[in-house]
Amino acid sequence: MSKAVKIDRISEEDVELPLLASVPLSYAKGNMLMPLRRENGDLVGAVSGQEGVFALFDLAREMSLKPKALWGDRAVVQEAINRYYGQLGSAKDVMADIREDDLSSVATEFERPKDILELTEEAPIIRLLNALLKQAMKDRASDIHIEPFEKELEVRIRVDGVLKKILTPPKIIQDALVSRVKIMANLDIAERRLPQDGRIRLLVGGKDIDIRVSLIPTIHGERVVMRILDRRGGSIGLTDLGMDSLMREQFEGLLSRQNGIILVTGPTGSGKTTTLYAALRKIFSEEKNIVTIEDPVEYELSGIGQIQINPKVGLTFASGLRSILRQDPDVIMVGEIRDLETAQIAIQASLTGHLVLSTLHTNDAASAITRLIDIGVEPFLVASSLAGVLAQRLVRRNCSYCSVQSGGESSGGIMMQEAHLAQDGTSARGRGCERCGGSGYLGRAGIFEFLEVGPSIRKLITERADSKSIAEKAVSEGMRTLRKDGLLKVQTGLTTPEEVFRVTQKDDAVIQV
Repeated sequence: MSKAVKIDRISEEDVELPLLASVPLSYAKGNMLMPLRRENGDLVGAVSGQEGVFALFDLAREMSLKPKALWGDRAVVQEAINRYYGQLGSAKDVMADIREDDLSSVATEFERPKDILELTEEAPIIRLLNALLKQAMKDRASDIHIEPFEKELEVRIRVDGVLKKILTPPKIIQDALVSRVKIMANLDIAERRLPQDGRIRLLVGGKDIDIRVSLIPTIHGERVVMRILDRRGGSIGLTDLGMDSLMREQFEGLLSRQNGIILVTGPTGSGKTTTLYAALRKIFSEEKNIVTIEDPVEYELSGIGQIQINPKVGLTFASGLRSILRQDPDVIMVGEIRDLETAQIAIQASLTGHLVLSTLHTNDAASAITRLIDIGVEPFLVASSLAGVLAQRLVRRNCSYCSVQSGGESSGGIMMQEAHLAQDGTSARGRGCERCGGSGYLGRAGIFEFLEVGPSIRKLITERADSKSIAEKAVSEGMRTLRKDGLLKVQTGLTTPEEVFRVTQKDDAVIQV
């Protein structure tokens, strides 16, 4: 065997994917051997220790080839194994391999947590679900939807906020596939009449992944939605959210307060929880007692006390918030203000020297104020306790690998004029490539609307002004609307006008201010 050569990285050009299909992942991981390619009668592999060299020698002998070792650090070999084995076996490939007489197989329990990339020789239904999870991770999906209809079963994944169909398996496997999900989530497989919620924790390509599982009964069977949470996602900071420097400074100014309520608003899936976690990371110090109450706890934050509500035993947002106030907190995060009782306790906490962070489901920042009043909070209490409201949406980013400048009389130019932002009518957009799956978008970023409650806004609140009047006053004092913030990001090439249009409402009279 030739002398090993030192390598610092392994690129796609180095790897022959069909070769990996003939070498079990457990063998590669157990020996720290990354098979690379067959080349001029040699079997080329990356190794990080003597066991890898011996394994490469044995593998080459089985294939009637000569071993050729490339020496790499353990981290380099490990990362390559996780990345390239993760590219094998899409859900469609596994579906094609499942024999008709295996379709009704009922999945059996396996030991958890275990890396699902190693579970390639299990029962067909298990292999299919593992392949779905692998493909979802590879495509950066946030959700997996398993949807039953009268004569078919559909599987869709949500990538960068948009659903796309990836598989239409036979209807006959529906019950077995749903049962497999239930087993993994420790749910009752016999219960098919009531909604169920659970969690799955496993490893996918070396990543520690949490999956929130929701099942609801429909007329054609149980519908499953699995939300995928990378447990490292809680490390995002304020600088990563997409705010410009001026807005970030204003928001951080509110976070430095000793009391008051700060609200983050937007629809489900708009990144509100991520923003709150980033805010908590910003203000965290050993001198502060920070406690959260959430439904559910999505990411674990070191040094912060986190409570998950459990209505079955009487632990609600309201009851948990009362208990938190007896824990001498400095900062409290309430996952969501859903009712008058929770809102009143949060407001009283803010008026007695606590900084309270929470979320509301409203369309814009000004509507959060009227929403609090609508659920029964007195206007003078809202005016005296509310420090600011941050409304947000997520837009898809232009793919950095295929983005090009575009211009002319596009909808983008019309939108620029509408928002008094027309300069040259140009914007960037992705053409579509392999990295972005042909969509032209890769990843997401936030667009924001930040309303700081000053004297003039407080006056309008106590007068029970409507949300439009409050928004117009805030804009006259410098607030940038969601659409305007999005259009400014179009000008920087971050996203497209269509994306901004998709997630925002027309600003109506506010634009004319």
